[in-house]
Amino acid sequence: MKRRTLAFTAPRRIEILEDDVPTPAGKTLLVRTAFSAISAGTELLLYRGDIPEGLVLDETLPALRAPFRYPASYGYAAVGEVVGIGDGADASWMGKTVFSFHPHTSHFLAAEEALYEVPEGVTAETATHWPMIETAVNLVLDAQPLVGERVLVVGQGVVGLAATKLLARFPLELLWSVDPVASRRQASLRAGADRSLDPDELRAGSDFDLSFELSGTAAGLNVAIAATGFEGRVVIGSWYGAKRIDVDLGTYFHRGRLRLVSSQVSHIGSPLLSRWSKKRRMDVAAEALSEASELALITHRFPLERASEAYALIDERPEDCLQVLLAYT
Repeated sequence: MKRRTLAFTAPRRIEILEDDVPTPAGKTLLVRTAFSAISAGTELLLYRGDIPEGLVLDETLPALRAPFRYPASYGYAAVGEVVGIGDGADASWMGKTVFSFHPHTSHFLAAEEALYEVPEGVTAETATHWPMIETAVNLVLDAQPLVGERVLVVGQGVVGLAATKLLARFPLELLWSVDPVASRRQASLRAGADRSLDPDELRAGSDFDLSFELSGTAAGLNVAIAATGFEGRVVIGSWYGAKRIDVDLGTYFHRGRLRLVSSQVSHIGSPLLSRWSKKRRMDVAAEALSEASELALITHRFPLERASEAYALIDERPEDCLQVLLAYT
């Protein structure tokens, strides 16, 4: 039996490689993947060639610790069934549906501590949202929204919608979002936003206490900066890779005494680090998984063999898709 693995061989070039399905030994488990989710953020940068060679993509994930260079495997949202158990592993894992931060492949080995059991009642497809919701949890923890604040979320992709859904739980004065795609603005209202606008509709000089930049664009960051009021804060969750962006740090930014806050899911800020472990953040995200299906985030499913079409769609027509999955059966 052969394993099929997606490989990025050069910018905008995808190949499906085959090798033997590995055999679990010791405390490792064999997972047969059902679905994996394509990230329209970091993963699209890799697809386009916008990540510097030699950069470690994520030092906290064993599958992504090697310095990046083509050909490369990537992905961090795989869901499947445990179909094999090493002689030192807990036999109760057999047959369970699990999530793992693992690149796109039909079968993979994982240590027990690298797997998360999918909660009862959550489908394998919905469970692929787990890391995006965890990212939203990190964003909200880093932002620390206050009672009665006016909050803006720029960008309503999967992470932006997940963040909006979480923020809607807070007793805010108002929660607005911005996205140029009409269908995403509609999804944002379903997620709990009070209003969702096209960027051109947002009035310059708005007075938000807290803004999130989750669009992955310089334009989105500049919208967030311009809309944030005096001594407000802008949480930047986007990563721009090797792209250089033009940021407007002119008169208003300085006179407004704005604070830019970086947020990245691999770590949490030191004031929270001692209490908010990775497991705790994943547990909070798991509680929100049951609500993720309400947002109808999944717009496309492609067999692994048609992965090139999936990436071309996200790259060339992002307005036509939201969450794209790869299917392995």
